[in-house]
Amino acid sequence: MVRLFVAVDLPGEIREKIRECQSELKKGRERVTLVNPDLIHLTLKFIGEVDEPTAEKIREALKKIRFTCYNLEVGRIQANNPHRPRVIWCSVRDSGESSELHRLVEEVLEPLGIPREDRPFTSHATVARVKSYHPDLDAALKHLEGREFGSFRVERIILKKSTLTPSGPIYEDLMEVSC
Repeated sequence: MVRLFVAVDLPGEIREKIRECQSELKKGRERVTLVNPDLIHLTLKFIGEVDEPTAEKIREALKKIRFTCYNLEVGRIQANNPHRPRVIWCSVRDSGESSELHRLVEEVLEPLGIPREDRPFTSHATVARVKSYHPDLDAALKHLEGREFGSFRVERIILKKSTLTPSGPIYEDLMEVSC
């Protein structure tokens, strides 16, 4: 069995700017787990555990996707829920292209028995997970408000394998689809 997801990688210079901001999230009394900046990405579709034959079918299905390259802006660190935050992320802005790409991925994978996501798609890049909330987090988020991390051109999507380890996930690129 392999654990898979489809993503857009962020460029190194944007990840480095996010790394600089992550230290602010560790200053308070809340407990947060930071995402390794080298692994930060925009998830288009979390697939989950599948067997090898299904993984091969997924590769073939993703090859059918056609999309136009587009620009993506990364900025504004925020919580998924201001009252009970569980995830801290960077907003990701475009003109709807990421949502359309998500829809295309869902469309080609559904015939393989991979269910569509039941929640609306929200473009974001996770930077931390909140283990225990403390009001200090609000101050840290306020301090980071308005930070922009840059923009880049999305030219490919990647099928990634995720191996969970005690020290964090290890990602392996299995294939890519270019625009």
